Amino acid sequence: MLDISTDQRRALRARAHALKPVVTISQNGLSESVMHEIGISLESHELIKIRVFNDARQEREQYLATICDQLGAAAVQHIGKLLVIWRPRPPTAPGLRRRPREPHRSKRSFQGDSSR
Repeated sequence: MLDISTDQRRALRARAHALKPVVTISQNGLSESVMHEIGISLESHELIKIRVFNDARQEREQYLATICDQLGAAAVQHIGKLLVIWRPRPPTAPGLRRRPREPHRSKRSFQGDSSR
């Protein structure tokens, strides 16, 4: 589990305030597929919210600890049935950078363009 300072935790809680939960843990608990989905979400977003449909607080705390231990993430916040988790993105290799996207063009911009 990653350790983060209180200042980092405060900043991450502020960033997470507007987020919606991207993963849901329901009756089946933490299955392998749920852990895989959480890992994918952390890779693409860094900071995620998880909703847990379980009334037992002890189980939610256990879920949070298990997720953070297995995925190398930091627990940012556990409030009610929401868990906020953060894992920094690994640095990308110089050759693996995504190419920038072309600007969006509307359909009308193609109508008068005879050069294509």
